[in-house]
Amino acid sequence: MPSDARAGSPENPAEITDPRALRALAHPARLAIMEHLILEGPATATQVADVAGLSPSACSYHLRALARYGFVAEDRSGVADRRHRPWRALRTAITVGGDPGRPGALRAAERLLFESLQARIDEIHSAYLDRQAEYPRDWQVAAGTRQDVVHVTPDELVLLREQVAELIGRYRRLRPQDRPPDARRVKVIADFTPWFSPGDQR
Repeated sequence: MPSDARAGSPENPAEITDPRALRALAHPARLAIMEHLILEGPATATQVADVAGLSPSACSYHLRALARYGFVAEDRSGVADRRHRPWRALRTAITVGGDPGRPGALRAAERLLFESLQARIDEIHSAYLDRQAEYPRDWQVAAGTRQDVVHVTPDELVLLREQVAELIGRYRRLRPQDRPPDARRVKVIADFTPWFSPGDQR
């Protein structure tokens, strides 16, 4: 990890331990707003209204809620006037669930966030399947889902997660100037779920 990577960057995800912050982020409209600000850069409430499926005034409310927990902030360098204030994402990556002894309220908030994220993932996947035949053939060939199973120790699983994250990170290219001309956005999910009962010591 780069020593100068700021907290909340993909190289140094910010750990969220406040259940209120996680519940605030778990709102579907706020996830859509955060996604837009991270991928497209600063935007006003009016510009993210279509993305969130809400009115500009409702988006302003959600932006202020996100700002309360440090997820976004006004981008004062891009202020054209007081009525059209752009906002920017302060955190492009977070991590949760790092402490096995965390309280129940935090676990419940984490689950709420995970369920909202999963719903967003399912939405993106369904939208692709609905129009799959319309995509160029090379993209249809390249896209797809792979499932597998591994038998590992906890230390090996940590190493595997780090290796996958490092590989994916090479292609993240959040800055448009870092992308090849024919690059397009692709959703990638790597899920590492224990597939055994808590009492299974085998």
